[in-house]
Amino acid sequence: MLDRLAAAIDRHWAEPGADSRIPRLSLAAADEPIEPTGLLYEPMICFVAVGAKRTTSGDLSLIARDGEMLLTTVDLPVAVDLVKVPYRSAVMRLDGRALADLLIELDETGPATAATAPGQVSAPMTPELADAVTRWVELLDAPEDIGPLAPRIENEVLYRLLRSSLGTILRQWSLTDSTTSRIREVARWICERYTEPLSIAAIAAVAHMSPAGLHRHFKATTGTSPLKYQKRLRLQVARQRLIAGGDTVSQIAQAVGYLSATQFNREYRSAYGLPPGQDAARLRARLSDNRTAAAPGGKAL
Repeated sequence: MLDRLAAAIDRHWAEPGADSRIPRLSLAAADEPIEPTGLLYEPMICFVAVGAKRTTSGDLSLIARDGEMLLTTVDLPVAVDLVKVPYRSAVMRLDGRALADLLIELDETGPATAATAPGQVSAPMTPELADAVTRWVELLDAPEDIGPLAPRIENEVLYRLLRSSLGTILRQWSLTDSTTSRIREVARWICERYTEPLSIAAIAAVAHMSPAGLHRHFKATTGTSPLKYQKRLRLQVARQRLIAGGDTVSQIAQAVGYLSATQFNREYRSAYGLPPGQDAARLRARLSDNRTAAAPGGKAL
């Protein structure tokens, strides 16, 4: 089954993480190791058909291998490293409404709990789930079937996921007042305001938590504190803009929220090992030599 899934991905991927003609489905492929890449993952599930990748966020680090799936429950800035190539995966962006509707149909909504789900979890795919994902991707072979069949197969994939070891986390993710959903909303709120000065008190108010509770639950989910999460977002966006070129280091530092170019240079070098200009020049050279790498725009491998 994994061979069929990998073959379908091979037939249709255009660039890593590019959206396909099927809503909420994207495909990723790479044949050579890539520079560890900073990406912003949205809530999604990555089904790995071939190869393996490592994702790191703060204290959290996971490897998803062929035959496994990687669930991301929040907007999460991660460093992605392909540890085994060739690599092929199908990525499903999570649709909260579709998942909630399915839970209502199954009468499995249940009460919200105070448990905190990690921001990323890996688990093996069951044969039934791998089959459903494969048939979903293979709809790209018959575009006329996508409209009538894609929503049905996507619903089957979600059903199989709820019956998998990820089911409990997905149930909590879909509930509006669970701890998991609160942290997801806080992470999204920070992403929308990453250039602004933010305080723990303001972030805690959004989460309807005490500052101590926010810190505990946020770190359990993302592997880092809220303010370090914001800093990682700033540096990641700055790095993407530096690779793209067109602006000076000072202009980019100001655009992502730094008041001091000196502080930006210091924190950038601490994060990436080189001053901004040197790091960007090195990455541009690497990207020009390896067109299978993830694009700087933030698409998921």
